[in-house]
Amino acid sequence: MANTNLNGKGPLNPSVPPLLIKAQYIKDLSFENPHMLEILQGLKGNPDISVNVRVDVHPVADHDFEVVLSLQASAKHEEKTLFVAELSYGGIFQVSPDVPEESIKPIVSIECPRLLFPFARNILADVTRDGGIPPVFLHPIDFVGLYQQKIQEENQGVSKE
Repeated sequence: MANTNLNGKGPLNPSVPPLLIKAQYIKDLSFENPHMLEILQGLKGNPDISVNVRVDVHPVADHDFEVVLSLQASAKHEEKTLFVAELSYGGIFQVSPDVPEESIKPIVSIECPRLLFPFARNILADVTRDGGIPPVFLHPIDFVGLYQQKIQEENQGVSKE
């Protein structure tokens, strides 16, 4: 049985991977540490830490997409903001023309941020550590769940109109 490409048309070209990373970069990085003296003097109790994650996908050329993974981590203690770290980490990805059209959106919305995440996680940990606080190490993120949630919200938005 002959190997065929992903869309079932023609032979599989093993020299063309379905996804290429063309570039990775910090698009935006911000760190605020407004109450460092209080942190150094010791806090009574643990701070409340929150993390927000967002994935944005933008086509930039035929088969090329910019994917931006945005992470925001912040900590509060007794209504005071201890720190806010915001990172937008981007990548340019090329999807093979052999990839079926219906598979492109899940690939760029799930696999691309999954590839960016370890780098963004390390940057966030380094920035918080270099800011004088214990490093913030993010747990793995369920990008499949985030994608499904986004699709569900888009479908609800369409049905409301």
